[in-house]
Amino acid sequence: MKDSLRQQFERLAMRLAELDASLADPKVSGDMKRYRTLAREQSEASSLIALFQRYQQREADLSAAKEILDDDSDAEMAAMAREEAMAAAADIERLHAELQAALLPRDPDDARNAFIEIRAGTGGDESALFAGDLTRMYLRWCERQGLATEIMSESQAELGGYKEVVIRVAGDQVYGRLRYESGGHRVQRVPVTESQGRIHTSACTVAVMPEPDEADEVQLNPADLRIDTFRASGAGGQHVNKTDSAIRITHLPTGIVAECQDDRSQHRNKAKAMAVLQARLRDKEHNERAAKEAATRKGLVGSGDRSDRIRTYNFPQGRLTDHRINLTLYKLGAVMDGELDDVLAALQSARAAEQLAALESGEGSLRA
Repeated sequence: MKDSLRQQFERLAMRLAELDASLADPKVSGDMKRYRTLAREQSEASSLIALFQRYQQREADLSAAKEILDDDSDAEMAAMAREEAMAAAADIERLHAELQAALLPRDPDDARNAFIEIRAGTGGDESALFAGDLTRMYLRWCERQGLATEIMSESQAELGGYKEVVIRVAGDQVYGRLRYESGGHRVQRVPVTESQGRIHTSACTVAVMPEPDEADEVQLNPADLRIDTFRASGAGGQHVNKTDSAIRITHLPTGIVAECQDDRSQHRNKAKAMAVLQARLRDKEHNERAAKEAATRKGLVGSGDRSDRIRTYNFPQGRLTDHRINLTLYKLGAVMDGELDDVLAALQSARAAEQLAALESGEGSLRA
């Protein structure tokens, strides 16, 4: 284990002592919110330190066994030491892997539900059709994973697909599993509207945003909001209902807009639009912080900004390429049918390797 990681464990041990003292303080135990926060941190730190102490013990066992092996005067003792050295080495390797996994920083947002926002970009009608294909891909993946989905808002295109669609996904670790889907998605294929058989390139943008809870919601001044009602309509202007139940909310300071027209209840449409607006505002704050961090260190997996071109879907070759991690898969049909696990797992692994490298270089910090 590198010295930089050992030093971080030493600092964590000191932090654990501080936490133990704080939790024994009657003033802290009287503040239940603070007590729960410190207790959770203490539990995580205690688990990490216990694992590290086990690692240190097996290092000491291995060292003692090697000393016996260096003195080969007793054949029976040497055989026992050799067996112990092998067992200790195996334990050290296993514990090292466990420590590496435990050390990786965890974003508290990872456990949250998420909104997937898909927007058609360059490419006109073909881009809208591709937005529809991406929507189906994510919905099929969610179905395979047993995740609940809900269309929060949609703007259908005349020839099919979407100009924009927002999907809410609820379940276990949703944002953590989908967060690296944010960015520009490019498609190369022969559009259905192409009579000459030429391959066209078009693009969509995807933004995956964690659903904030009430404690983390951006505080909004009602004076900063413009709320418009209008009559819900489908593609081509055909009216879905005859009442002004659709809602559009504009956050005036940022110009960010969220709308919903999918429910016949104006009240429910307003609640859905407000939820999407909150997520977009929180995502804007997150992206601004990430941009500042990226100025000093660019992550391998990327910032999640929509301007990042992250992936190409080449239909003539049946190929998917994720440009951030140089991943190429020749199973595009299966991926578009919702088999995203190989892609998502590769992105998670790349991010974990990047985080571990940062920890070992001393740039990162222990998650506890």
